[in-house]
Amino acid sequence: MEDPAAAIQSNKLVARAKAILLTPRSEWPVIAAEPSSIGGIYTGYVLILAAIPAVIRFISSSLIGVPVPFLGSYRMDIGSGLTLAVVSYVLTLIGVFVVALIVEALAPTFGGQKDRVQALKVVAYSYTATWVAAIIGIVPGLALIAALAGLGYGLYLLNLGLPFTMKCPPEKSLGYTIVTIIAAIIVGIVLNLVIGSVGGYGRGLNRGLSSMMQPQYGTSAGGVTNGANGGFATGSAGAALQNWAKHVDDASKQVDAAQKSGDPNAQASAVGAMLGAALGSGGKVESLPTDRIKPFLPTTLNGLPRTTAAAQRNGALGMQLSTATATYSDGANHSLNLEITDTGSLKGLVGFASGWGGVEQDSETDTGYEKIYKSGNELVHEKWDKQSQSGEYAVVIADRFTVKVSGAAANIEALKTAAASVDTNGLAALKNEGVQAN
Repeated sequence: MEDPAAAIQSNKLVARAKAILLTPRSEWPVIAAEPSSIGGIYTGYVLILAAIPAVIRFISSSLIGVPVPFLGSYRMDIGSGLTLAVVSYVLTLIGVFVVALIVEALAPTFGGQKDRVQALKVVAYSYTATWVAAIIGIVPGLALIAALAGLGYGLYLLNLGLPFTMKCPPEKSLGYTIVTIIAAIIVGIVLNLVIGSVGGYGRGLNRGLSSMMQPQYGTSAGGVTNGANGGFATGSAGAALQNWAKHVDDASKQVDAAQKSGDPNAQASAVGAMLGAALGSGGKVESLPTDRIKPFLPTTLNGLPRTTAAAQRNGALGMQLSTATATYSDGANHSLNLEITDTGSLKGLVGFASGWGGVEQDSETDTGYEKIYKSGNELVHEKWDKQSQSGEYAVVIADRFTVKVSGAAANIEALKTAAASVDTNGLAALKNEGVQAN
């Protein structure tokens, strides 16, 4: 016999999901006004809907199989598929909470009111589109379409819901949404990198989730440790994620204090630090001024004289990036392009990718190849087309700077030689310049 209470709860969940997807303008005021709690939102909504992508992941990978071009369908063994599904599910629960913390911390910056329960509401119910759209992903070939559809509608829901839940002025909702999107993207990338390295930390997930929900961080020179309060092993991907969450939490307190001070300069600085923490850079980062990065453009490259040179520094939403570009040509058929970028506030994301993210790629076609790999401590990207005798070679320096050479050449080795003529040691020496730790 069906449990009446369970049936009522199920009906409420379905009704809420339908309402937030089909009539969000009338549903957001209802959501904002109803009494709730973090535990209630999780048990009554998030724990159930967030399981949809995990279940679809398991069915697709272990029961249906993933199509591999020219090779047929590949199915992961049941044990590995279940492990991957459970890990992705637990990390989704963590991600929702982390993004909610960021939404709460940013509220005063956009004229809103700090309220953790309301922040969790707006994040959780905005994710509804992504979770429900995952059902479409069970059809081979439609996973990407489902993800994009869910993402796009989720952003619309978030922009619509922030004024009701966080009490921000409607005219500031778009800016609030953009900053939240940045945070959500970073959280999503980090968690997907963690999923990719699942083997190293599976046994610590329950303790990791508990620590993220009620942060009690044990630290040492190496980062988070498996101390009396539990936690991920030092040096693991989970420890990096846990440390990142602590930096975000600390930065949010600075934003709160700056808001209360009424000092516009302090508020701007605190928001910059908050974004720096969210982007994994450890604090606010000012990228190199143009007169500091432009001198790294050599006067010649592989014997070709420099014909143009330019440098610029751009900033938005508290983030900065600096770029120096140059063209080298003999005036005939030989030319190369050089681009040096200081990723500034994004250096934390670059570090995640080149450090513990394990980003690697190797693909070939009839006309060339493209690959991403680690060379020592550096992340390298190279691409070559045999038909046009052209390509590009890029390397990440000190988890902050990128050096890229592109154009026509005899072979990829010529591009590598050109990149090697850049003073990368000089760039590496500047890796901490402009970094303002939280």
